[in-house]
Amino acid sequence: MQETEVVETNPENAVAESLTAADRCDSCGAQAYVRATLQFGELLFCLHHATLNKKALEPVTVKWHDESDKLLAR
Repeated sequence: MQETEVVETNPENAVAESLTAADRCDSCGAQAYVRATLQFGELLFCLHHATLNKKALEPVTVKWHDESDKLLAR
């Protein structure tokens, strides 16, 4: 099984990978807080759909970029 890189928001990658309010969940259209980089592309998710889909996507996920801490900062 391939190991998934989990990325938390940090200063080194914040500019290059930061999600904005314009990034929308591919499942429901809400603001995306998670970017799943897969072997064959990428998906954006709100926290709800990220939580629902994470386990199923693990085998094909290369990188899991999670900015859900922004929800608690409000």
